[in-house]
Amino acid sequence: MKSGRAWLLGAGLALAFAAISYQIVFKYKNIESPLPSAPQTAIFDLVLTDVDGKAQSIRQWRGRILVLNYWATWCFPCREEMPGFSRLHDKHKANGIQFVGISIDEGSKIIEFQKETPVSYPLLIGDMKTMTNSAELGNSRQALPFTAVFDRNGQLVMSKLGRWNEADLEPKLLELISR
Repeated sequence: MKSGRAWLLGAGLALAFAAISYQIVFKYKNIESPLPSAPQTAIFDLVLTDVDGKAQSIRQWRGRILVLNYWATWCFPCREEMPGFSRLHDKHKANGIQFVGISIDEGSKIIEFQKETPVSYPLLIGDMKTMTNSAELGNSRQALPFTAVFDRNGQLVMSKLGRWNEADLEPKLLELISR
């Protein structure tokens, strides 16, 4: 009897996760988030650790066009967009573009992910507080993936909830490069 209950509980959790994933992937997949009205300079005070355990300050990338991507290893649309982000990072880093991934995950899972899907930009380890703070950047739904783009002056210029297609993001980055 217990195994039947455990199976039902597992099936219920799987169904709930599938419903949430559906909402994120399909309902919100192309939502450019409205920009918050307050200045977003606090993001540059954020210090997170990388997968090697070293503290990394977001401030080190101030003066560059900064693309912050909130993601997790279990998030399918997050995993889908990362190879495109890596290509854009490699292609435009000499022009002052810096991608940074902030994972809401454990370091060991991020390391495993990187073995399967190499990423050319830094991956930092966040937590649920970090995710909650993404609301200040326009992620009012607290969902993944979420990407925020800052200009060279540190001003939030665009953000998007859901998978950001490489072909849609690149022209926006090129516009920022030309400013």
